[in-house]
Amino acid sequence: MATVRTEFEIAADAADIWAVIRRFDTGPLRMAPGFVTGCTADGDHRRVTFADGTVVHERLVSVDEEQMRLAYSVVGGDVTPEHDNAVMQVVPLGPGRSRFVWLRDLLPAELSEGFLAAMRAGSEYIERTLAANGADARFS
Repeated sequence: MATVRTEFEIAADAADIWAVIRRFDTGPLRMAPGFVTGCTADGDHRRVTFADGTVVHERLVSVDEEQMRLAYSVVGGDVTPEHDNAVMQVVPLGPGRSRFVWLRDLLPAELSEGFLAAMRAGSEYIERTLAANGADARFS
């Protein structure tokens, strides 16, 4: 198993960032427009389409409002890991400052390079979008 992680600070309040991320149905489009081009949800399953044409099917695992933490898994689509558990969490650092943490445990480990590259690319969009817009991120 491999664990991959990316994190960064955002110049925005944690509550504003969490308001976007916690929405399993619209979060990907709102936090990373341009990187994510489509997202449809049906209950705790969603289909996410990326700008490069990759489509993944994801299942919601949990939403922890107190810890501002959302967990989900890739369960199908163009990439089908044997095991995937991803977590996005917002950590308050003070007024107007937050840390965004995104990590995942993944099997087989050989998929980790590709997932980490995608997470890093997505993080650039997330940081730019949420720092600029906070809870007003597109597709609210």
